[in-house]
Amino acid sequence: MTPPRLTAFGESLLRLATPTAEPIETTDTLDVHVGGAEGNVAVAAQRLGLDATWVSKLPATPVGEKVTTAYRTHDVDPAVVWDESDNARLGTYYLEAGAAPRGSQVIYDRAGSSITTATFEELPTAPFTEADAVHVSGITPALSETLVETTKEVLSTAQDSGATTVFDVNYRSNLWDPESARETLTDLLPDVDVLFVAQRDAETVLGYDGDAETVAADLHADYDLDLVVVTTGEEGALAFDGERSAHQPVFETETVDAIGTGDAFVGGFLAAWLTEESIPVALEQAAATAALKRTIGGDAATIRPEMVESILEGDVEEISR
Repeated sequence: MTPPRLTAFGESLLRLATPTAEPIETTDTLDVHVGGAEGNVAVAAQRLGLDATWVSKLPATPVGEKVTTAYRTHDVDPAVVWDESDNARLGTYYLEAGAAPRGSQVIYDRAGSSITTATFEELPTAPFTEADAVHVSGITPALSETLVETTKEVLSTAQDSGATTVFDVNYRSNLWDPESARETLTDLLPDVDVLFVAQRDAETVLGYDGDAETVAADLHADYDLDLVVVTTGEEGALAFDGERSAHQPVFETETVDAIGTGDAFVGGFLAAWLTEESIPVALEQAAATAALKRTIGGDAATIRPEMVESILEGDVEEISR
């Protein structure tokens, strides 16, 4: 049986991280990983059984090729527009890993990256028109005015072609303020079928108060959504499809690297839900995938289906022999 096809559109960056809790100004070594919300979703979904494609625009340099190589390692198909201009660049971010009471710090260097100039006309259309589902996050339209229009065209084209459109609000305060985000996102939501949103973002950005169930029901009604998934931090997540709601608590885990946890959750959910698993089953797989990601360094959830099954069955050992 052919697996469902998922297309994710968005930016990827190089992550340069201190290998220990050493400050950036004193370290002589930086670990390199490929990161990016939509790519992280594609990786988790691919590794759990979907056929995933990642669409973006990259500099036509060895640095850009490193990104596509990283995704191919996970069997994700990169459908990339190559930027050959003199200003072509890949965004980066620096991670200084902290330890309590000193938190981790992220420093971005992504302004003017090649993805910010990507228009819908230059992107390959087949990944959007032939997919079963198309995923974008709120990070993408936050990067440039050009990407606001491109994101809208991606979502509307995919929806018109019969794909399920998936959007994760994924608000980042260092990219835009709540008022700007609300204006843009409320214009995009009519082209969205499935919405993922953190409860705090629903309130801060979209203006929806109340508990998770109330927020999900109100968003579902206001934007005629098929499904709303509200994440509530340590309390877990709730999904509402207009008739039924389901709640899933988090799985306890030791955190090695929290970055990419939310993306792993989305990828894990879609890998189950798009194969016609029930919403409670999809939520459970999403929570297990997110928990596993927190134990793995780097941005992507480098997992296998049997690892998720072990979490779900409670069969977790310190050493597998």
